[in-house]
Amino acid sequence: MLNQLRPALVLTLAFTAITGFAYPLAITGVAQVLMPAEANGSLVRKNGVVIGSGLIGQNFASQRYFWPRPSATVPGPYNAGSSSGSNLGTTSIRLKDRVAVDIERLREAGVSGVVPADAGTASASGLDPHISPAFARAQVARIARARRLREADVAALVKRNAQGRLMGIIGEPRVNVLELNLALDASGN
Repeated sequence: MLNQLRPALVLTLAFTAITGFAYPLAITGVAQVLMPAEANGSLVRKNGVVIGSGLIGQNFASQRYFWPRPSATVPGPYNAGSSSGSNLGTTSIRLKDRVAVDIERLREAGVSGVVPADAGTASASGLDPHISPAFARAQVARIARARRLREADVAALVKRNAQGRLMGIIGEPRVNVLELNLALDASGN
């Protein structure tokens, strides 16, 4: 019996060492060398203080800032400790009611015309840091009013911070809300 047990234990320990320790340490080391900012969470700093991550959205609620898309995390929005979607289907009354509330909030804030889809729908993770350029443009008038800026200046800021598709074909055009709001603060008002 020991002849059968020993190889099993040795292989278990060997594969635990390889896949549980050596491989993760090697990948971490390679990531730290090749892309240290990304390996450390794409942290965004202001005056040397970490204020967020370029990969995890934040809940901006002030009229002076661009708002992110809705977050489905609980107990509160953009809770990175409970990343998940709402799992509400397209026929869900709860989903329709939540979207209606979000759209009404945008209408009350001055968004007119067609409301972009990401303005009323949460991402799959509930933590998406990006909005569509259309949703950012829909918020320009509100922010210009709140900051007493010209709409053209705020719209130009959106255009400068918009990112296109990766390699021209992958993903959708997007704007990182945290970076856009930092650029807005840096613009002076």
